[in-house]
Amino acid sequence: MVVIESNGSQGVASATFVAPKMVQRMARFHTLQVANVSKETSDCIVVDFKVPEALRTDFSFTHGQYLTLKLHVNGEELRRSYSICSSPLDKDHISIAVKKVDKGRASTQLVESLKPGAPLEVMTPMGNFFTHLDAAQERHYVAFAAGSGITPILSILVTALRTEPRSRFTLFYGNSETDRIIFREKLKEFENHWPDRLDVHHILSKGVDEDALFNGRITTTKAKELLGRFITDAIHKEFFICGPEQMMVNVSEALENMGVAKAHIHVELFSTPVAAETKKDAPPASVGEFTGTATVKVIMDGREHILQVPANGDAVLDVALDAGLDVPFACKGAVCCTCKARVLEGQVEMDMNYSLTDGEVADGYVLTCQTHPRSANVTIDYDQH
Repeated sequence: MVVIESNGSQGVASATFVAPKMVQRMARFHTLQVANVSKETSDCIVVDFKVPEALRTDFSFTHGQYLTLKLHVNGEELRRSYSICSSPLDKDHISIAVKKVDKGRASTQLVESLKPGAPLEVMTPMGNFFTHLDAAQERHYVAFAAGSGITPILSILVTALRTEPRSRFTLFYGNSETDRIIFREKLKEFENHWPDRLDVHHILSKGVDEDALFNGRITTTKAKELLGRFITDAIHKEFFICGPEQMMVNVSEALENMGVAKAHIHVELFSTPVAAETKKDAPPASVGEFTGTATVKVIMDGREHILQVPANGDAVLDVALDAGLDVPFACKGAVCCTCKARVLEGQVEMDMNYSLTDGEVADGYVLTCQTHPRSANVTIDYDQH
């Protein structure tokens, strides 16, 4: 029996999703060539990758997933994850949007220096920010996005409307001002293409719209007012939220206050929540709990590796990396789910979890960047990702 006693609240990222039928695979880096780089706003670019025929299966993806890039900046390896903005229905390319972050070393290098033809190390697609689509379904998809949070939403929007001809989509999109709206022209194009099935509402924090509802930030109250005015039909609804942490908390609170089941609220975190950022050390053991050094068997690519992992030391992922194992990871912050693996034997505990669903945890899956042994022998299988 696998016991996982997560100390970190799953918070807004614990939304349940209905997983589509897809092949589970361990994340791997491959070198892809940049096909095109286009400027979307003054500080945001869209990067299109060429995917060779031999890698088409590896880079097949589901709407709402992301890619992780491996970059070298001033001699240091950096890994950064960027959501896919293209649709999996367009199999000839895969695209991400990169917005330059203040003091962001990776995003600054990409936005200011990346050129077509450049080779980049790209990890195969990952992520749980989606719901199952079916041409026979009739649903109303409702999304709240702010800033670069539009990136995965765009993929979901296009894929849902193309896949489900009876479904509709409503987007509430927050930005500071008009010139900062990522994919502004593309959204207009989509509204014209699906005038009866797509509604886009822009909320500008520096706006001067006659209707105050479209000015200011998206607070809990504003989210309730937007939903109350525009989401009034009786069709089954799925909600997607992506953007700054406080906005996501506000919208999640509004939806839950309105009685929306958590199973229908999908949230994508771009970074570790502020409240958890200072949590670095392993949790202290409880009375009677295992406190020694565990023998941890790591299974990867069909091969077994034996590690000695202290109960109250580094997480399994860090010990594996120190031992020279090429285990997958991206954020190390319990957000991206890249280091996901399954516990086959023993007991473990996670510090935090912002990406695994309750069902995955019940099935024995863990984030190895947050995992510590709680028994003398543990077996963890990366091949059962």
